[in-house]
Amino acid sequence: MSAAVAWLVKARIEDGAYSHKAGIRTGVMVNGGGAQGKTETVCEALAAFEAEWLEVNEYMNPEAMAGTRDLLAPVAYVRCPVKATPVSTCQRILDFYGEDYKNMRQEDLIRTVNAAISAHATKALVIDDITRLKLHRESDQDVLDLLLEVMSMSVTLILVGVGIPVSGLLRRGRFDPVRKQWIIPPVRDRGRSPNPEAATQHERRFEMIELEAFSYDSPAQINAWVDHLTALERSLRLLTDTSGMLSGGAMPEYLFGRTNGVVGLLEKLIQRGCRLAIEDGCERLDTTLLNRCRVSPTDLPDLDAESGEQPTIPPIQNPPKKRAKGRNSVFDDSGPAAESA
Repeated sequence: MSAAVAWLVKARIEDGAYSHKAGIRTGVMVNGGGAQGKTETVCEALAAFEAEWLEVNEYMNPEAMAGTRDLLAPVAYVRCPVKATPVSTCQRILDFYGEDYKNMRQEDLIRTVNAAISAHATKALVIDDITRLKLHRESDQDVLDLLLEVMSMSVTLILVGVGIPVSGLLRRGRFDPVRKQWIIPPVRDRGRSPNPEAATQHERRFEMIELEAFSYDSPAQINAWVDHLTALERSLRLLTDTSGMLSGGAMPEYLFGRTNGVVGLLEKLIQRGCRLAIEDGCERLDTTLLNRCRVSPTDLPDLDAESGEQPTIPPIQNPPKKRAKGRNSVFDDSGPAAESA
């Protein structure tokens, strides 16, 4: 599914970048659970586009004034503040460009953002963690209006978040597993919203795609998971042969049970396991070693729990301990009785 997301993001950016027609570009909303690799997938697509765009334009901004052609940033990436306002959102964008915004009012900040996008020939702007916006707050609705204004700069806007269909950014919808698309019902609550047209504006201007976690329900889904593990084990820096270390035997099922198919949790688990394998000198990952590794929310400090960004972490399912022989024993084989035997 990540390939489909990368294709759509890159296609939308290219469609907008190579179009000489002024106006709003169709944006993309990338939806998915926390730590599922949305940001990594989008950034890889951005990097591919940027490399091609720079080569085509000989690493210069062809529309810039003489003396300023080195100010070239085809893509820009920022994260939405936890409690966003138009001012803080503009400041995040200007931080990316290294612009000075000290003592600027909101109107000046917006004007400076527009000038920076134009001066740096930015063709794509990514706003990550967009569902940190809580649309019951007036300031958050103002941020949405700001994003619509940014889109008028002929820049392709990529919004990345968790639970976008139920966040209010679009009208509440349902995911059609056959069409692989979110189905948005007609507007029925125009009179209840302070800005009833906002949702329809965003629906018309964005195409949404879902980045799903891996599943383990069919042979095709299992093969996709094993293929991912095979690619991952090739990057392990252990002194033993890593072929089949993650993809062989019962490891795929074990790793899926530990992570629910969430690539972010898998990465943290393997990272911690490799550290233990190196420190112990075994230089190998197996279920016994990985049972000593626990992934906790503190391993994902950049994800906001209140916005639903932190995924559910499955508990470790240790095998039942054997009871020690003898009817009077109160310890299992791993307890004090076993140690004193």
